[in-house]
This record gives sequence, C-alpha cells and structure tokens, in this order.
Amino acid sequence: MDARVASGGADISYTIEGPAGAPLLLFINSIGTTRDLWVRQLPALTGRYRVIRYDARGHGRSSTPAGDYTIAQLGGDALAILDQVGAVSADVCGISLGGLTAMWLGVHAPQRVRSLVLANTAARIGSVQSWTERIAFVQEQGMAALAEITMPRWFTEALRTREPETVQTFRAMIETCPTAGYLGCCAALRDENLRDAIKAIRCPVLAIAGATDVATPPEALRFIHEQIAGSRLMTLDAAHLSNVEQHEAFTTGLLEFLASP
Repeated sequence: MDARVASGGADISYTIEGPAGAPLLLFINSIGTTRDLWVRQLPALTGRYRVIRYDARGHGRSSTPAGDYTIAQLGGDALAILDQVGAVSADVCGISLGGLTAMWLGVHAPQRVRSLVLANTAARIGSVQSWTERIAFVQEQGMAALAEITMPRWFTEALRTREPETVQTFRAMIETCPTAGYLGCCAALRDENLRDAIKAIRCPVLAIAGATDVATPPEALRFIHEQIAGSRLMTLDAAHLSNVEQHEAFTTGLLEFLASP
C-alpha cells in the first residue's frame, strides 16, 4: 500500500508491505537513494514483518522543501509515519543518512524504537568541510557528475563488474534525485554530530560495517558499538551499500538480530 503523510513542511511518500498485525519494521534510506534501496531485503521480510519503506524528504516520491534540512526534521518524518499508521513503536533499520536518522530517533524518541540496525553510518558522518565541498561540487557540476564519482564509493569493483545493471540502477537514482533535496540532506549531514548523544541509547542495537567502505569506515561503526552498551557489531565484505552488495548476509544478520531476545 502506498500512502503519504504531511510532516514539517514536507509530504512524505511511503509503502507498507506485509501482514497486518505483524511486528513493524521501518527502513530509512541513504542520501541519494530511494525506498528501492531495500528491495533485496523484501522477499525474506514481508512474510513475517509489516515493512515500511519511505523516501526521505527531497528524494523519490516525497516532496522537496526548499532550504537546508536537519536530522531532527528527518527524524520527525519517520515519527509522522509511525503516528499515521498508529504504531506505538517499531524496529528501525537505516543506512548512512538513514542510520544517523535512526540514531536520532534512539536518542530523542526512545519510546518509539524497539531496536536499531545502524548500517554503514556514523554518529558524525564526514565533516563540515567535506559536506561544504560536496555542496559546492553539486552546485557546480550537477547530479550526473556526482553519480559518476559515487559508484566506486558505494560498490566494490567486484560488484561493479559482476552486476553492471545494479550499478546503473543506483546511478539513475542519484541522477534523478532532486538537486535541492540532495543539498538539503547534505546540510543535515554537515550540521549533525551525535557522537556524545548516542551513549544514551538503551534499546538493542546492531551496527553493520562494510569492510571497504570509505564513506563510513568500519572504525565509525566500531565507535558506535563501543558507545552503545550491549550493542552488536557485524562487518560485511562490501563498500557503502552493504545491504545491496551482500544482501543475503545482511538480511540474515538482520533477521537473526530481530529474532534474538
């Protein structure tokens, strides 16, 4: 089922799949992608979970408000979806920007989060300088140029050789992402730092690292693991989009974590 919800000046588009009454699992996408980021997880999940995927504001079929965004706004969008579907809480899985948004939920709305899966992310992604440079690059060169330099960061050479059609799918996601939406999310990443705040997270947490991820290196996930008491850490042989490149191992790890006490 496709649906929309108004949230903080944005119109957020989301999809619900899976049996009514099943445990709710909310997926949050990375910058430059859409809810289709998660399609490889769906076959194993929708039989036993009520899966919600949505496009972050400024991406996909969600609206693109003008100006800079904040992680608080992005977290508010997730909460607006949970409110609309009548969910008290959900398991939340986010990658990259989606992982940072999930951490914000764990810190600022802990009662709404049963567990967190934080993949290829960091409590502080990049730096003010790196995001300022990224914004300038996109403003000067455009989204097609960004897509060209992003593919080697998102996928290993082995994946790019083995699955050129996958690479093209994700290249197209970036090329068609609204520039204003991408830049708005760059600002959110530029301005957010949860390195101290995540110590307060008390729900079960699984951190998933990509062994060759240069955008959010394994050390960033190890930091999250060390800061959050009782969390688990898993490393996959992948670059930045580990849920695509190692989808079977990612999904198995996700399911085992969700099923654990």
